[in-house]
Amino acid sequence: MKLNTRLMRLPLAALVPLCLLTAACGDTQEDQPTEAAPTSGTSDGADTMASQDGAPAGETIADSEARPVMQAQVVLERLGFATGIIDGKESPALANAVKGFQESRNLPVTGKLDDATRKALAQWASIPATRIVTIPQEWGQIAFATLPESPAEQAKLSSLAYESLAEKLAERFHTTPEVLAQLNPGGHPAGAVSDESPSPAASPQAVAFAPGQQIRVPNIGGDSIDASKIDNDGWLDTLRSLGVGTQQPEAARLVVDESEGWLKAYDAGDKLVAMFSVTTGSRHDPLPIGDWGIKGKAYNPPYSYDPALLRGAPASNGKHQLPPGPNSPVGVVWIDLTKDHYGIHGTPSPDTIGTAESNGCVRLTNWDAARLAQMVSGSTKVEFRK
Repeated sequence: MKLNTRLMRLPLAALVPLCLLTAACGDTQEDQPTEAAPTSGTSDGADTMASQDGAPAGETIADSEARPVMQAQVVLERLGFATGIIDGKESPALANAVKGFQESRNLPVTGKLDDATRKALAQWASIPATRIVTIPQEWGQIAFATLPESPAEQAKLSSLAYESLAEKLAERFHTTPEVLAQLNPGGHPAGAVSDESPSPAASPQAVAFAPGQQIRVPNIGGDSIDASKIDNDGWLDTLRSLGVGTQQPEAARLVVDESEGWLKAYDAGDKLVAMFSVTTGSRHDPLPIGDWGIKGKAYNPPYSYDPALLRGAPASNGKHQLPPGPNSPVGVVWIDLTKDHYGIHGTPSPDTIGTAESNGCVRLTNWDAARLAQMVSGSTKVEFRK
């Protein structure tokens, strides 16, 4: 996923959702869906690729390898301790997720999948790392296109939507197009073809995805949606598109640690219920250390682009209203803080979480931001610390 890299480096003060400039910044009826194409769904509101844990197994294709790290990522995310991108690799984000799980189970906090942690995770050993899904036929009606570079051209669009089917699939299953290519060498699910198939290291450009195709994906869960709980059709489409369910814990307080790169959510009993890897401020735009609150949430919000507030942006760029969408500079949701111009939000570049600086705010993957947005309310306390 990508957007103009110049926009990705902008101070967030210049990308304030338009609703923050008006009297209210809550759930607005003007929120727009991230794409105009129709979506297929199940009776509970999720799409047809939703996980079916516990359902009788039908015909399936055995994976070509065990993928133990990816299996741990899948289980940890299901339990609320997200690793950001699910890619089967050891990383600081995985270490953060393990620390969160260890803290919640009163285990020694090592950040490693040590013997005590593996034993505690053993009860979920039957959950496979991957599963097979069929890409919905309705996705063939979506017109994917490369986004323009300039803010003026972006402002002419109705949505900063996904640029390709591979990108949309990657967001749906909390991974990257590169990982999907590895899981589907030559366009076939790993384990379904002979050793003559292309190398799993093939680039995503070498793998073609199409509606109706069977593919192997990370076995994310927690994607069941109770549509009766969502009164915003655009946000419902976003949750469905991201594979994020509506059953989320309530967060009484959030703690963001700048040096460790994580966000923790605690319930009213001060129990750790979720933990996400995040990207926080930079030297030029530091995280505002202190105690804050939440003023509101904007789902799929538009943004105000003003070059006068940007480092190095020419005035000739002009002011523009950028449309909403998953490739917006702040992703699919803005959680507005009591510190002016600061918020917690998503990103068009999930692979940069934990590895690149932000512009002062707290940035998560789109799917983690969507999950967190359902946990918080106006009574949630927020602490930023070094």
